[in-house]
This record gives sequence, structure tokens and C-alpha cells, in this order.
Amino acid sequence: MAKQSGLGWTTLSVDDASGTPRDIRNDITNLQWAMPRGVQDITGIDKSAYERLLLLADFSITLTVVANFATNQEHDVFKTVSSTSVNRTTTIGIGGKSLANEVLYTDYPLQRSNSGELTASIPGVLADGTVPTWA
Repeated sequence: MAKQSGLGWTTLSVDDASGTPRDIRNDITNLQWAMPRGVQDITGIDKSAYERLLLLADFSITLTVVANFATNQEHDVFKTVSSTSVNRTTTIGIGGKSLANEVLYTDYPLQRSNSGELTASIPGVLADGTVPTWA
């Protein structure tokens, strides 16, 4: 497997409220995602080290964006987050690998810094119970 930088994203699309995927790579300056699993401690009193079981899988994402009010760009995608509870297919693609999940975005917090930047850090969580899997 080849090493990969964070450059050269091939896909980062999020469905708008109507279910149409929108390529918003140009509006995203930073992102982070996680695919944690819950764990249950099952250590008996006869042990000197932990025993654990893996539990439910999860997914979370935060997209940091520059405000873009042009048609079909990031603002059009996220402007209804506070008024609808629509799951959004979110697809990440880099290095020939892709990860697609149904995500419920929970906030669209626009912020203006004292130097004038207008940005948002948009959090999302797994919505449909499907285990996140790279393809």
C-alpha cells in the first residue's frame, strides 16, 4: 500500500436537502472524521489486565468550511440543517479509496472572526446504523 498525503482529494460530496450530492471540496479547508467502536469491560476479578468486547460502531465528522453563498455550494448544502432532520450521504474519496456514510449534521454555526473570515465548523454523526466501511 502506498503512503498518501492529504493532498489530491478526489471526492468530498454531501447531499443537499433534496438528496442531490454536491461537490464541496473547494469550500472545505479542514476536516476530521472518526470511526470509533464502543467497548465493554468484561474483566473478571481473576485477571490482572483488562478484557474487553467490541460493541457498536460509530462515525463522526467535522467539516471546516469557508462560507460560499454561490448556488449549490456549501451554504446551499447546509442552510437547512437547523430546520430539517435529513440524513445526508457524505462521501470522502482520496488515494483511490472511498468512505460513504449517511450522516445527520447537527449544526451550521457560521462564525466571523475579528479579522473578517466567515467560516463554519459543521459537525455530523452517523445516522442509519450502517457500519462505516472503506471501499
